[in-house]
Amino acid sequence: MVTLSSDSRNIIGRGPPLGAGLFFLGLVSVGVMMLDTRGGYLETVRLWLGAAANPVYAVVQTPGQLWDWLTGSFADRTRLRLENAELSEQLRVARVKLLQFDSLREENVRLRAVREASAGVGGRTMIAEIMRVDVDPFRHRVRINKGAEDGVFRNQPVLDAFGIVGQVVQVDKYSATLILISDAEHAIPVQVNRNGIRSIAVGAGDLNKLSLPYMTVESDVKTGDLLVSSGLDGIFPAGYPVAHVTRVERNPADTFALVEAKPLAQLDRDREVLLLWTDPPTQVEAPAQESDIASKPAAATSQPKPAATTETAPAAETPPKPPAAQPQPQQPSQE
Repeated sequence: MVTLSSDSRNIIGRGPPLGAGLFFLGLVSVGVMMLDTRGGYLETVRLWLGAAANPVYAVVQTPGQLWDWLTGSFADRTRLRLENAELSEQLRVARVKLLQFDSLREENVRLRAVREASAGVGGRTMIAEIMRVDVDPFRHRVRINKGAEDGVFRNQPVLDAFGIVGQVVQVDKYSATLILISDAEHAIPVQVNRNGIRSIAVGAGDLNKLSLPYMTVESDVKTGDLLVSSGLDGIFPAGYPVAHVTRVERNPADTFALVEAKPLAQLDRDREVLLLWTDPPTQVEAPAQESDIASKPAAATSQPKPAATTETAPAAETPPKPPAAQPQPQQPSQE
């Protein structure tokens, strides 16, 4: 029977001593570091090792970079959408505020009254969306999604970012109907911004044309003049752009000239309009004027009575009696 002999010595002890190997590796490391420090012999090796490890780094970092790109893309899209909506709203409001500046740019001293009236226009506006357009080609009317619940009232002026659109003609609880300035049944008092000549712009049944039938042949109006609202109707505030004059024909045999204008508002492309609230000063002054008028008759009635007594006193033969008739208790008996 064959028996296997086993060696009881440790396997580590069979090779070279660990201390000698560690000492040898230390000498090699020190030598390599000295050569690299003084001569830079390992720079090329380092470059090649870095180039070889670059694909490994790229593979390891790809999932994280892909996730960051996806999350950042969606976040940027949402942020840009919100910023775009906010900037659009700010641009719309800024354009409305700049409408008066264009109309007041070329005004002179004679238009100071109109300028002061337009400066008092309230800044409250509300954006309304057009829900439906009247399909009748002879009726230029639209319906918006704001009504009496939102404070909309009849004859309220309506604008867009470029000029006057029209006014409210019918109000429901949650919606309202607008008549455009191009409707054949609509008219708006205007004036030429260049010289202040007043007239009336009437709708011609065409979205791109207004008619000024009451402009005389001698009127100083020419092609390119800016027409602004005069504010004399008590509906539209003064100084808002309405249209540009596009055609002027004069016949000496006629009394009135043929004047046509193009509305500045985008009547055929607007999807949103602006409802304007104004605070006319006449509504505040009216009660005061009525109180003054009411007080004047009282003063007028009280003053003639003493005057009448003083006038009748000299006519009487007995002077002591008229002073006794002047007190208030005896006035009803005199009347």
